[in-house]
Formats: sequence, C-alpha cells, structure tokens
Amino acid sequence: MNPAQTRNDKTKDAHAVVERARDALRSEPHIDAHRTPISLAFDDGVMTVEGEVADVAAKKLALERVAALPEVIGILDRLHVKPAQRMGDGQIRDHLRNALVGEPAFADLAIHEVVKRRDLVAREPAMGARGVITVAVEDGVVVLNGVVPGLAQKRLAGVLAWWVPGSRDVINGLAVDPPEADSDGEITEAVRVALDKDPFVNDSQVRASTYNSVVTLDGLVPTEAEREMAEFDAWYVFGVDRVIDRIVVRR
Repeated sequence: MNPAQTRNDKTKDAHAVVERARDALRSEPHIDAHRTPISLAFDDGVMTVEGEVADVAAKKLALERVAALPEVIGILDRLHVKPAQRMGDGQIRDHLRNALVGEPAFADLAIHEVVKRRDLVAREPAMGARGVITVAVEDGVVVLNGVVPGLAQKRLAGVLAWWVPGSRDVINGLAVDPPEADSDGEITEAVRVALDKDPFVNDSQVRASTYNSVVTLDGLVPTEAEREMAEFDAWYVFGVDRVIDRIVVRR
C-alpha cells in the first residue's frame, strides 16, 4: 500500500472514532451538545477534547464517555467549565489563597502562589510546615502543586478551588507524602467534609456513600438549589467518577 493510501485510511479511521465519540456525548443527558459544542480530534490513540461545558458534571461525564471507546488509549483534556462568574486570574488566585489560608485543616501547611512566574509565600506556619500548597491560575484554570500529608487535604484543596466562582477548571497535582492508599471510604469522607464546609448545604440532611468511585447522595432538602449544590460538592471531589443524586426536595 502506498503512503498516500495509508494516510487516507488513517484519516478515515480517525474520523470514524470521532463520530462514535460524538454519538457517545449526545447520549449523555448531562451534556447539551447543541448549546455547548465540544471539539474532538483523534490521532494515534489519543483523543483531544476541547470546549466549554455547563458544569463539572458535564466535564467529567464527557471525558468518561470518550475514554470508554476501545480505540482511545489516552485523552488530552482541554475541556473547561463555564464559570459562575467571570473573574480575572488575579481575582481567582486571591479568593483561593484566602480560602486556603483561612482553612483550619491547612494550618500547618505553607501556602504559596505563583504571580508572574514568581513563587511567593502567602503564609508560612510559625512551627514549621508539614507540607506546601502552591496555587497558580492561568486563563481561569487553577493548578495546585506541592505536597500535603494526606488525601483528605488534597481533596479539600481541590474543592475549595472549584468553589471560587471564576474557576474554569482545577488541575490537582498535589502529591501525598507519605503515600496513602485510596478507597471508597476515603472518597465518602471527603464528600462529607465538603458538604459540612459548604455554608449553603445542611449536611445533616444529606447522606453520602461510595462504591467504585461512584458517589450516591440521599436525603431531604428544602430547595432545588440546595440539592444541586450538594450534588456539585460531590462532583468537585478528586477521584469521583460519577454522582447518583437521590436527594429529595421537600418544601
């Protein structure tokens, strides 16, 4: 077979995989493919997924649907979330820095921020740091780097980053030292912490459980807005693949 024919066949195969991915996205109820179109490109087993979707649930489910295709061995994630409020990178960084500094769970961690490529110290514990969280923001995308002493701190930092109204995405690169085994129980505990810290959710009315990284929420809340906020709190937790929301609104 000549090189031109090989290239043509490869292009046709890639086009077929992209079309199957589009079909998979259209079949997901959380994704409105007409209002928030997602761009796809496939090459050598890697699917590039790009665009802006309505919320974190749509983002995670879109990536899950594409990753489920047998031809896809890797994903280049350029999919972001439409922010609740348009904010500049400096505003997002300031909001998150203040949230991290004010969080009691991080009292023994150093908090740094990257400003114009310079690493600046926002807070250094007086008794010595057990770890460090470094915050960088570019085009609304929050990047967390550093080292924390447990998965609980890693997950909570990610939730706080998602809570900033201007955040379009959160890349949680925090390392855990010493290494800690993950489990469904760890995820459930992180979801409970997020619900407890959310001032707009009465966590005593919501129950969470996890199986194979899928979180199920049950309970009673007085408004649809509170139900949605509780569900998104679960989606924001690092390691959660899907959320089954069984919360009932009872006024």
